[in-house]
Amino acid sequence: MIGYAFCGSFCTHKRSIIELENLVKSGYDVLPIMSENVYTTDTYFGKAKDLIESVENITKRKVIHTIVDSEPLGPKIHLDALIVAPCTGNTLAKMARGITDTSVTMATKAHLRSDRPTVIALCSNDALSANLQNISILLERKNVFFVPMRQDDPTKKPHSLVSEFSLLQETLNGALVSKQVRPLFI
Repeated sequence: MIGYAFCGSFCTHKRSIIELENLVKSGYDVLPIMSENVYTTDTYFGKAKDLIESVENITKRKVIHTIVDSEPLGPKIHLDALIVAPCTGNTLAKMARGITDTSVTMATKAHLRSDRPTVIALCSNDALSANLQNISILLERKNVFFVPMRQDDPTKKPHSLVSEFSLLQETLNGALVSKQVRPLFI
C-alpha cells in the first residue's frame, strides 16, 4: 500500500489528482492523507468537500486528516512508500526539522522511522531562497526522494520550484529500489 498525502499548494491539486489516478490505474493500493488545511479549506481552485470526494472515489478509501489517525502509519500500518504531492515549503521545512504538528508531517515522521521511502513533490514559491537549505537537508536523508522539479516562472517568481508531476510514478518506482530519478532539476 502507498500513502498519498496532499498539502496546501492548492493550484497544483488537479495535477496531483491526475497522478493519483494513474497510480491507482497502474494497480497501486493507495491510502489518502490530507493536511488539516487541505481537508477544510475552500479556495478559488475548488471546494474541500469536492477534493475529498474525488480522492475517496479514486482510492476507495477514507482520507486520513488528523494527527491521531496518521500516527500509526509506520509502526502499525506499514506503507511500502509515502508520497507527499504537493508538498508545500511549509511542510518541507517542518519535515526537515522534525516538526510533527499536522497529519502530513506526522504521517511522514511515522513512516520514515520504519526506513521506507518517502517521495516529495515539492511546489514552493520560496524553494530557491528560504527553503533551499531544507531541500539540502532532506536530500541527505536516507529514504527521501524528490520528484524532479523546475522553475515555473523564472522571471516573475525567481525563487519558485514546482515538481514535474508527470515524473511522480517514475520517482516512486525508483524510490522503491532506493534510486533518485535524475536530473533532479529540469
